[in-house]
Amino acid sequence: MKVILRKHLFAIPAAATTALVLLNGCGTVTERETIASLRNVTIEIKEEQIEGSLEKAMESYRKFLEETPESAMTPEAIRRLADLKIEKEYGTVVDSPSASVKELATEDEKPLASAAPDVSTPLPAKDLARGKAAIALPGEDEKQQKVQSKSDAIADLGESQKEFEKRATGKVDISGATKKEDLVLPAEAGADLQTAGAMEAIELYKNLLVKYPHYDRNDQVLYQLSRAYEETGQVEKAMEILNRLVKEYPRSRHIDEAQFRRAEYFFTRKKYLDAEDAYKAVVDSGIGSAFYEFAVYKRGWAYFKQDMYEEALNDFIALLDYKISIGVDLEHIESDIERKRIDDTYRVISLSFSYLGGPESVVSYFDKYGAREYEASIYSHLGEYYLSKRRYADAALSYNAFVERNPLHKVAPHFHIRVIEIYLTGGFPKLVIDAKKNFATTYGLRATYWTFFDINAYPDVLVFLKSNLTDLANHFHAMYQDRRMYKQKQENFDEAKHWYRVFLESFPEDTQAPGMNFQLAELLLENKDFRDAALEYERTAYNYLAHEKASAAGYAAVFAYREHLKTAQQSQRVLIKREIIRSSLRFADAFPKHDKAAIVLVAATDDLYELKDYPLAVKTGRKMLETYPQADIKLRRSAWLVVAHGSFDLTNYQEAEQGYIQVLLLTD
Repeated sequence: MKVILRKHLFAIPAAATTALVLLNGCGTVTERETIASLRNVTIEIKEEQIEGSLEKAMESYRKFLEETPESAMTPEAIRRLADLKIEKEYGTVVDSPSASVKELATEDEKPLASAAPDVSTPLPAKDLARGKAAIALPGEDEKQQKVQSKSDAIADLGESQKEFEKRATGKVDISGATKKEDLVLPAEAGADLQTAGAMEAIELYKNLLVKYPHYDRNDQVLYQLSRAYEETGQVEKAMEILNRLVKEYPRSRHIDEAQFRRAEYFFTRKKYLDAEDAYKAVVDSGIGSAFYEFAVYKRGWAYFKQDMYEEALNDFIALLDYKISIGVDLEHIESDIERKRIDDTYRVISLSFSYLGGPESVVSYFDKYGAREYEASIYSHLGEYYLSKRRYADAALSYNAFVERNPLHKVAPHFHIRVIEIYLTGGFPKLVIDAKKNFATTYGLRATYWTFFDINAYPDVLVFLKSNLTDLANHFHAMYQDRRMYKQKQENFDEAKHWYRVFLESFPEDTQAPGMNFQLAELLLENKDFRDAALEYERTAYNYLAHEKASAAGYAAVFAYREHLKTAQQSQRVLIKREIIRSSLRFADAFPKHDKAAIVLVAATDDLYELKDYPLAVKTGRKMLETYPQADIKLRRSAWLVVAHGSFDLTNYQEAEQGYIQVLLLTD
């Protein structure tokens, strides 16, 4: 057996309730069923909306007041009737209208349905869009709620400071906490007639206060009366009632909302000292209040408007601390509303620190009050604020101040990168170069920083480091070539060579490495460091996978060795010639199709004969003739001459004779 009990959404007097229970009982249990049989009944409770339930509930209260003698339940019935009138007019719901008068007479005090969650069990970050977070901050209309959340956690500074302050300090919409829908007053004539229900409710509340001055729920009556006044546009009267509520019922469950509404009233009228006191009352009520977060935020603004920037910072920092305490990840916020709120907080913090002296004041503040896990965001937002004002030095100083304070922080490399970008934006080439050198030194692959972090976990930093080293090497190479920089020529040469080598040590297998190695060799050749140039050309030609510069580097290596021979001491000449021959033969083997390969082989053949290495000279000469039969006549004649002379010296006269015959044939 199954019985469905429907919970109708309207209230009726106790007598009527009893009658309905009896009627329902008669209709549910048949004559043949016993009480014991009810054990097998399945009871299902459903909530059912009855058309016209509000009017029926109001009519029930009216009949109760008219037909029953005055009792302790009378003021409660009057209050309920007034509440229902307000609900009918404006959709305001404070207590559920489904409870009976009898139930209300014995009801204990209950917190608001939207009160703050128990902080002993913090909500996950993804749930923060519900509950208290549903209360919209000033200016967060439907369009603003669609703002995209930003992974870089930098607030949008496109909004002017005047517009920002106007929006961010506007009146807070607390409808999410009071279960009240927005009031839409009629613009047409006859508004008084359309609000007659609310006016009637106001009179009911006022009469109740006069007739029952000791009614134990007069704080709620005052609360509802203030709401009714506010809904009908009588703001000043609403404030008078709120002031009375605060004074007479300091322990009311509505006290935090009353104080918050008073604070908002004062703030919008620029009575910041009064607003500060009222916000403080809410803050002092603790984090259990649905208005705590917004009271902290707005009190910070009240201090800010009074030029009390450190006090303002204390509140804004307290707000961020609170967010952390309830599990919010400030860097990854899904809710657009929540993201905008945090961005606004960071921006006003930046304004406050800028008025207190900039980055140095940030350092002093956290030295005084202790470090925070979101401290990096404070510095970065301040830096971006200064950048928006084209105060490039202060912007860079903001980032640098954090890095100096936290050199081993996970964001330190990114802050260094941002400093370079700021100097680039500002057009400060020397500062850019200095910052790039600092970055390359601090975050080079052998730097101390990477003993604490895995470089592979920072792919963007790795890419920037490679680009940074390339820029430095190219920059100083260009400065070395600039004739106007003659006095700094050696200094620029040393810098360029250093950064080329750092790149090659850091990224030896990178696709850019052969090109960078070739440029290093070119730099050394330009500076007439011929031997070092030859070594780097050879490394470029033979130590990498095939690349477009390989054959050119191989030929340049031979050229560099020969240039080195020109300036070498007599005692070194034989050794250098051996290096030339080695490099030449390697080049010819590796790049036989190079247009200079035949020339290089002939020159090596001559060098071998000069060194009296006759067997290798003859072998190399014949190899050149076999490989390049169509080579220039002069080259072939030179090769045949070495073959003939070398064979003669080796007493291979028949081969020598054939060689001389070829020489004669190739001679005019």
